[in-house]
Amino acid sequence: MTEFAPLKNDRLLRAIRFEPVDTTPVWMMRQAGRYLPEYKEVRAQAGDFLSLCKDTDKATEVTLQPLRRFELDAAILFSDILTIPDAFDLGLYFAEGEGPKLKKTVRTESDIAALPKIDMNSSLDYVMKAVTSIRTALNGQVPLFGFSGSPWTLATYMVEGGSSREFRHTKQMMYATPELLHALLAKIADAVVDYLDAQIRAGAQIVQIFDSWGGALGHRQFAEFSHRYNRDIAARLKAIHPDVPVVLFTKGGGLWLDIQADSQADALGLDWTMPLDKARHTLSALNAKKALQGNLDPATIYGTPDAIRAEVKRMLDDAYVLDKTGYVANFGHGITQWSNPDHAKAFIDAVHEYQI
Repeated sequence: MTEFAPLKNDRLLRAIRFEPVDTTPVWMMRQAGRYLPEYKEVRAQAGDFLSLCKDTDKATEVTLQPLRRFELDAAILFSDILTIPDAFDLGLYFAEGEGPKLKKTVRTESDIAALPKIDMNSSLDYVMKAVTSIRTALNGQVPLFGFSGSPWTLATYMVEGGSSREFRHTKQMMYATPELLHALLAKIADAVVDYLDAQIRAGAQIVQIFDSWGGALGHRQFAEFSHRYNRDIAARLKAIHPDVPVVLFTKGGGLWLDIQADSQADALGLDWTMPLDKARHTLSALNAKKALQGNLDPATIYGTPDAIRAEVKRMLDDAYVLDKTGYVANFGHGITQWSNPDHAKAFIDAVHEYQI
């Protein structure tokens, strides 16, 4: 077991536990990425995206780059949500200008049965090596996030063979042969639990489940085909690692806070479509003590620094309508490649300057 330096900045972990904080913790989804010129240099050296993910030194470097520029309160592992489908031997690749693709799809009972049991310290050992390397390099500066895609989100890529707008094949499976989709989701959920458990053992101090396509479901289908599995994953992880916080982020999921309130996740991430004050009141009425994370529109970063500061104030006023902790500032989705790093700094500084 690797010995790591003690944590110097635990502001984010304290907020998730509803403990007092001196200022609002903040990080950015996709904070290591294409909006940073130094990232582009390392990406070019790596040759392609997957090679960058699988190079321990380079993955460590790009994870640390935003922390050199900004006063962030967390680092997040540089990787991709499709590492599990890749480990299922589905042939992950990235087509220029088209995003991720899989050479094989999973659409039949035999396809599901053929999915192998993933050995996390073999097929995905490069992820665990990166986690340990990053945690060591951080030297206790801030906590480190590990992450995974949700079963529903990963299933859409596996069934469709890549990104989709209509989710034609996945929804056909859901309505025509739901037992097949449940079999696939159960297999993915087992892999996600093993994957996040392995990341925690490698050094991750907090984990996030990205349910990026949960909002594409109908409300009944969300409960049955997405939330059911996210809830199971959170419960199983908390049974193994009771002190490691779990954040559940469902893009488009603010409408279903009442459903997500029964999860054992410690915090719920929100996109920009759900007012934070409404979210606070909804969870309070359900007596659900869940921290919140989010939810500035990433496009806000295209505005002037003054406009960014004004939007941050409005967001934080809403976030603290009931509690003066239990909140982590973030965008409502990932920061985009067109973002000005100076404007990202204006966002982060505005969060820290806000008087709780």
